[in-house]
Order: sequence, then C-alpha cells, then structure tokens
Amino acid sequence: MSTVVLAYSGGLDTSVAIRWIKEQYNLDVITLTIDVGNERDLPAIAARAEQIGAVKAMVVDGRADFVRYFVWPALQAGAIYEGQYPLATALARPLIATLRCLGQYAGT
Repeated sequence: MSTVVLAYSGGLDTSVAIRWIKEQYNLDVITLTIDVGNERDLPAIAARAEQIGAVKAMVVDGRADFVRYFVWPALQAGAIYEGQYPLATALARPLIATLRCLGQYAGT
C-alpha cells in the first residue's frame, strides 16, 4: 500500500482525514505534528493519530526554526492581528508545509 504524510494538528478535521484518506484512496497515513511551542500534550496527539488508524505518528521539534524564520521577522515587522495579537498561529503554517515538503520526516 502507498503512503501519504498528513500534517496533523490533532483537531477534528485532521483526525477525520486519517480514516477518510485510508478509505477513499487506500493509502496508509503517517501523521506529522510540528511542535512550534504550543503548550499541548504532543504524546497524546500522536497516540490519538495511531488510535484512529495512522500507521505512524511523528512529532518534530520545529520551535527553533519557527522562531528564527517566522516569529522573529514578523515581530520585527510589527505583524499583529486585530491590533493586538501576534500572528504566531498563522506564521506556523509555512514552517509546517516546508518541513513536510522537505520529506525528511516522512519515514519512508
């Protein structure tokens, strides 16, 4: 069976996607969760992915790259949302996509 790597947050949408991808496309799913410094229970997120049906659940520490390449430049530029919130969540998405596309965490 072929394999796909899913950028996995542990939320409802990506959790449903694990089984949906397997059923619709007959693909094994490896989940990839990037730790960008959110205070979450990452081992529990990985365990949930495997319980739902992922063949492997990976958690990668992306904190240093996130700060160096996304947060720090954004703070230097004064990037804020609604006049008061730093754009940290939105800033994490390009890092997640970059690490996923590099394929170094695919495990295949």
